[in-house]
Amino acid sequence: MIIDDVTIEVKAGHGGSGVVRWARAKFDQGPTGGNGGKGGDVILEGVSDLGALRPFRTKKNVKAGAGKDGEQNIRSGKDGEDIVVPVPVGTVAHDITHDKTYDIVDIGQRVVVARGGNGGFGNYHFRSSRNTSPERANEGKPGDKISLRLELKMIADVGFVGYPNVGKSSLLNELTSASSKVANYQFTTLEPHLGVYYDLILADIPGLIGGAAEGKGLGHKFLRHIERTENLFHFVAADSKDPVADYRAVRAELEAFNADLIKKNEWIVVSKIDEKTEEEVAQIVKDLQKENSQIVTLSILDEAMMEDVKNVLHTIQNTK
Repeated sequence: MIIDDVTIEVKAGHGGSGVVRWARAKFDQGPTGGNGGKGGDVILEGVSDLGALRPFRTKKNVKAGAGKDGEQNIRSGKDGEDIVVPVPVGTVAHDITHDKTYDIVDIGQRVVVARGGNGGFGNYHFRSSRNTSPERANEGKPGDKISLRLELKMIADVGFVGYPNVGKSSLLNELTSASSKVANYQFTTLEPHLGVYYDLILADIPGLIGGAAEGKGLGHKFLRHIERTENLFHFVAADSKDPVADYRAVRAELEAFNADLIKKNEWIVVSKIDEKTEEEVAQIVKDLQKENSQIVTLSILDEAMMEDVKNVLHTIQNTK
């Protein structure tokens, strides 16, 4: 199961305290107290693993290491250990406490979301010509403490959208062997699935129903994944009672969620044509062309139609 929206509590490390220490030599008894170490930072790092947020189903707290206190002989305390949190590429990190947002879009990209506290100064730091024996030292500072929402928005080249049970998973499996579940009932796909066709990333988004933008069905939870997708394959089943109405309804849901979604480059994929005559399919295509001229028909078992789909993907690939 992909975890794509979670809120955790994050605490950077507390800084170590400076100390008051003195030289022990007979002729040198001046200050030698060292500074405290800096507290560890909490760092997010982009990774390719879409399941990287899974541990946060149960683990809701992340804490970096505290800095060590200063030592004798002007030795600073050891810095606290940073903690690096792997997050999937495409994660948007919302610092709820400070109303900040960080976008993780590249593998290896690192963002410090909580900074460790500074260490305190030891008494050696406070020596001066006027005060050669300072009894003063600072405590370390606390690290940042924030509430952090991690929201995954998948980055894909082509997103598969449409009503449930319109053939999205079947095409993804045929093209990429992604093993998305396939069966003849609604909501077969319960979470987004990704596959790779050459160097194109394809995303099968769970089927939408009317009201998805308001939270009905499964689509609302996953519509965010389409936001970063540059191209859409909009599947319309030929065996529907009204394919054009289906097409318009899904478009309305996309627009209701985010008006920019309907501005994306879109291809209509007319699926489930096997039980329709050529004349019926031609009429469906003609009707849909009034909505969008970029249309392909699809039967997984028809090699020529599969080639048409692949040609569209190659066209998209060449424009990357």
